[in-house]
Amino acid sequence: MNIDYFSQIELQCHCGCGESNMNADFMQKLIALRQHLDFPLCLTSAYRCAKHNQAVSTSGGTGPHTTGRAVDILIHGEKAFMLITVAKQFGFTGIGLKQHGSHVQRYVHLDDLTTMATITRPMVWTYA
Repeated sequence: MNIDYFSQIELQCHCGCGESNMNADFMQKLIALRQHLDFPLCLTSAYRCAKHNQAVSTSGGTGPHTTGRAVDILIHGEKAFMLITVAKQFGFTGIGLKQHGSHVQRYVHLDDLTTMATITRPMVWTYA
């Protein structure tokens, strides 16, 4: 798998444990999306160990980042619009938007999770 677009630091857990267990199918989708958009995607969060996810997310120790099937991308404005416009075409089923506040804090979450018992996919949500 060609991951030249993303550094190992971007893909690993940011708690200091250094774990990185990104799902290969997910990464193929992300790379295809990146190639289609033809501009860099800066990942602010990719894989998270259960302990780190518990500390930073309301999804607790078992959120989408812990499966290696989710990323947060630092992006805003026209490029964010382009990203969310085509994400479903590349197999992404979860799109979370934080597009308020400082530009360096705006991001789009992407994941490719399937429909669960209580949550129908695809879906889009916003962060407070």
